[in-house]
Amino acid sequence: MSVKALQEALKFDREALVIGQRDETIDNPRAAELYSLGTLSEVLHVLPLPDGTMRVVLRGLSRAKIQDLTYKKGYFTAKYDLIFNQEVESLEMEALAREAVESFKHAAAVGMTAPPEVAEGFVGSEEPGYVADLLSHHLPISAAIKQSLLEEASTAARLEMLIGVLSRERQILELQSSLRAKVEKEVGQSQREFFLREQLKAIQAELGIEEPVSDEAAEFLTKFKACGMPVEAEERALAELKRLERSPSNSPEGMVIRTYLDWLVSLPWSVQNPGKVDIHKAARILDRDHYGLAKVKERILDFLAVSQLAPLLSGPILCFVGPPGVGKTSIGRSIAESMGRAFHRVSLGGVRDEAEIRGHRRTYIGSMPGRLIQGIRSCGSQNPVFILDEIDKMGLDYRGDPASALLEALDPEQNKAYSDHYIEIPYNLSAVTFIATANVIDNVPQALRDRLEVIQFPSYTEDEKLFIMSKYIVPKKMQEHGLKKSQIVLPKSTLTTVVQNYTREAGVRNAEREIATLCRKVARRVVEGDSVPIKIDTGEVAKMLGKPRFRFGVKEKKNEIGAATGLVVSEFGGDIVMIEVSLTPPFGEQPQVRLTGSLGDVMKESALAAVTYLRANRAAFGQEEFRYDLHVHVPEGGVPKDGPSAGVTILTALVSAYSGRPVRNDVAMTGEITLRGKVLAVGGVREKVLAAHRAGFKHIILPHDNRRDIEDLPLAISRDVTFHTVSTADEVLAVALVD
Repeated sequence: MSVKALQEALKFDREALVIGQRDETIDNPRAAELYSLGTLSEVLHVLPLPDGTMRVVLRGLSRAKIQDLTYKKGYFTAKYDLIFNQEVESLEMEALAREAVESFKHAAAVGMTAPPEVAEGFVGSEEPGYVADLLSHHLPISAAIKQSLLEEASTAARLEMLIGVLSRERQILELQSSLRAKVEKEVGQSQREFFLREQLKAIQAELGIEEPVSDEAAEFLTKFKACGMPVEAEERALAELKRLERSPSNSPEGMVIRTYLDWLVSLPWSVQNPGKVDIHKAARILDRDHYGLAKVKERILDFLAVSQLAPLLSGPILCFVGPPGVGKTSIGRSIAESMGRAFHRVSLGGVRDEAEIRGHRRTYIGSMPGRLIQGIRSCGSQNPVFILDEIDKMGLDYRGDPASALLEALDPEQNKAYSDHYIEIPYNLSAVTFIATANVIDNVPQALRDRLEVIQFPSYTEDEKLFIMSKYIVPKKMQEHGLKKSQIVLPKSTLTTVVQNYTREAGVRNAEREIATLCRKVARRVVEGDSVPIKIDTGEVAKMLGKPRFRFGVKEKKNEIGAATGLVVSEFGGDIVMIEVSLTPPFGEQPQVRLTGSLGDVMKESALAAVTYLRANRAAFGQEEFRYDLHVHVPEGGVPKDGPSAGVTILTALVSAYSGRPVRNDVAMTGEITLRGKVLAVGGVREKVLAAHRAGFKHIILPHDNRRDIEDLPLAISRDVTFHTVSTADEVLAVALVD
């Protein structure tokens, strides 16, 4: 469009009206996208270019205001009015012009891009309007600002705008110059030190003078000898020290090397705790800190005895598995105390980055070793006791597999030369006693589980919880809250209420929190002046702790048809669950089976197996034809339920509903069923029996293969409950159903 307009102007008077675009990125603008004021110019010279464009030299004649704009033949033609400067020259106008020129010279002196002859070529005879226009042309400012200067008809206003723009430009240039000088000075100083140091080394080499050791290097050399590094580690440390001396003092590389050397000299390369295991003292410590857990303590004492007789034997990696709050981590602390070693806990819950275990590469500032090496450093010895807590809660994503990173550390054949990505020098972890903890061993990868010896931590019985609370928790919380024995009385009935109505757990962690709440309430009443001792009975518990939060299951008051009581276990311990079955006439040609109650895949399969067994043996239960829709429901549908222990319970409820025989209300049961009617063994017998005993059941049906688990139950519970061990479905139904 512009080329066509120029070609047309060359045919006539060589005059063209130059107009700015509001958006410079548009190649073919419309009339509304052009400014209304431009410059009438004379075309002095035109040079066509190979790409079809033109290089043009123009001479501005006057400002021009467009009155009418017409587009034809591919270019714009315009009618315009010329705009002339009408101000009368005055002293003020001359002062503004001189100030503008001086501001332009100052800006050019501090780095503004402008031809030097522009400022030097001014003489006092130039008109102020000409001065303003010429300076505006050479200013490195945006087109929008230049357009505003062009549209300002008043010369005085134009000069004032120009002086303001020049002043701001000068300040920006001065700030840039200051920043540039500061950076160049810092970089130049570092480079100067580096070159001088290299020259000094060259001169010393020519003269045969040994290179002097700096104070920092001498300090590191002393630390290298003192920390007892192996030969391989010392060679690597000396090589890094030479790199440090060649690096500028404030360079990022020097900071990384310095941090790395600090880590090397702070590691206990040859320091070990000389603690000797006293097996009798260890037994006293375990009994002092933990109540019950007889089998767990026995296995730990065996482990300690072997470590005393064969300290160089690469023993198993113990893994404590059990629900929260039963003392897995704290018993590890007791083991460290009995062995006379340092103790360190590594929390692995939620770890998804392999670098958390193996360390980060030394490629950036802020990298650091993995948690194992960090723990070794904090303990200050080579043979601490490490608790790898929550090993079943490690994750896996794009940053690597932290569980696989633990394999090297926990393998006795490999951890003699454990490699951390940050240290990059083999470190001996064979003297470390690793103990892992987990809530559910099934969540631990098989390769890692293969290196662990699992020790199951059972749930506490209610009597054990009450004993722990009265002997350990209550005195501890009274001392923490500043209470004396003469100020608070907590009867056994109160502790029983707290356990049954305000906690649902396998351990005593929440019970400890509730006792702490009671102590805070009593402390406040003591400060307020209430008479002591303050006795907290069951009624006061409800006032202090609020309404009961939990309700343990209790047995039914009468025999029911189509309802059987099963036993389940979760991470909170054991509980009972009611399974209900209803038979209705079929809605369609084929009988339907509906399973509700938020059941998992395993329970659904158990239910289908029980239904198939019932249909296959329907004649034995009194009917030749099976023409019913079955609905199996487990209440509390908002709670997910799963596990291979509900098969016999579902079968009992099905047969009861099908035959019309009630289920005994004093019988609870657990076990898996097969299509042939075989009863299979299940886990969690201790927790399930405790739940049944707490709910008031006197008869418990267990698989025959679980009879050995009865020996592990507390004697008080074994005396109160009659166990029926069964192998077939017929034996289950003979015990559970009323004739």
